[in-house]
Amino acid sequence: MHNNITGAELPAVLALAYLGDARHSLYVRMMLVRRGISKSAELNELSLRYVTAEAQAAAYAKIEHLLLEDERDVFRRAYNSTHLNKPRRSSGKDYRTATGFEAVVGMLSYIGDEQRLDMLLEIALNDNEGDRNDTEN
Repeated sequence: MHNNITGAELPAVLALAYLGDARHSLYVRMMLVRRGISKSAELNELSLRYVTAEAQAAAYAKIEHLLLEDERDVFRRAYNSTHLNKPRRSSGKDYRTATGFEAVVGMLSYIGDEQRLDMLLEIALNDNEGDRNDTEN
């Protein structure tokens, strides 16, 4: 449990998901650029392996067992939110899981726990679809 927050001090879970979506996207972009990829078309193509609802749901599955109590609570509240838009290209379950994942990322970013955020994202995004091999050409 994070010592520096209570649920009442956090923004609404969908606001955390909004923030988490941006923070996750930035992390993915930094990761790809650090791998030496410089062509924008390739960066955009590879980033889609990480930022879709399906990819975020898979990323969440890799870290679910590591979440602290308050992170699980934020995930659950975002997952169960009744104000989610209907997904266009993913299953409802993947979309809800992705929203919960984004909310956890947003919460960690909001409270400034960059060390934990980086650790979880590194685990969540490790070996995503083997794209390390794709980028070595």
